Amino acid sequence: MIKGITFVHAASTPAVYDTLHRYFSAVGLEPGRAWQTDVSRGAPLLAPVGSFELLDGIAHLPAEVLIEVTAIDDVHLAAKQWLEQSVAAQDLAGRISNIAPTTWKSFAFTIEPVPGVRFAFWQWQDPLRGKPLAIEGDLSAAGMRFGIVVARWNAVITERLLQGALDGILRSGGNRQDIEIVRVPGAWEVASAARALAETKRYDGIITLGCLIRGETAHYEAIYNEVSRGIGQSQQETGVPHGFGVLTCETLEQALNRAGIKAGNKGFEAAVATIEMVDVHRRIDAGAAAGSEPDRRPA
Repeated sequence: MIKGITFVHAASTPAVYDTLHRYFSAVGLEPGRAWQTDVSRGAPLLAPVGSFELLDGIAHLPAEVLIEVTAIDDVHLAAKQWLEQSVAAQDLAGRISNIAPTTWKSFAFTIEPVPGVRFAFWQWQDPLRGKPLAIEGDLSAAGMRFGIVVARWNAVITERLLQGALDGILRSGGNRQDIEIVRVPGAWEVASAARALAETKRYDGIITLGCLIRGETAHYEAIYNEVSRGIGQSQQETGVPHGFGVLTCETLEQALNRAGIKAGNKGFEAAVATIEMVDVHRRIDAGAAAGSEPDRRPA
């Protein structure tokens, strides 16, 4: 049976390969596990949804590879800034287009990270196209209590994650007095402490923060599998939302990038996700208690 589909682009030179890899990381695609042999190398770039699409009746496409986004203005800005920082000024002409409407009721722009290699980013004009009404949480932490479990191991990373998580809660209207921070030795101990906090029922959400960096043995996989399983079980069995902010990276550089250097701060993202899930749970519970449908809104 079919398991997946992968579009492969062969870079013409090692320099082109490195440039494209930096570009796609800058605009938000998630790097997969890279591989290398004596004669070749590869770096998967992952998106939440991928597809292979056949078309008829469209005379012109901006590019063969189309990447759907939800905030095209932000993507265009990030792509333009990357291009300006990576390409000499005299070579910028024609390398990135403005955002413009298409013939299929969307907006799109194209970019050539390297000459002759073109990609298009696009977004539907109607943001609700194809989306049903759904239960969706607000990003307001007012009145919510949180427990944050943070590992001391790889503290140069986890302290940045902790600051990101606190920033996410406080920016969303949370109160510092409603946040309990628990420090544990390493990632292995995170799940146990998260479970202990959740079982007290004193917290609306738990945020788990840690960092695992691959070594030369299978220790990395063994730890990660148990940590993720333990956090998942704690969430499912206690009913308390858990934000997952345990990084699993190949290198220290990747970890730093995900702790606020280049690719956002995963502690901040885990906190925001937890806030939303706490509100989702409240909406579901309120609907059940009232014997009516939960609060629904356009997704």
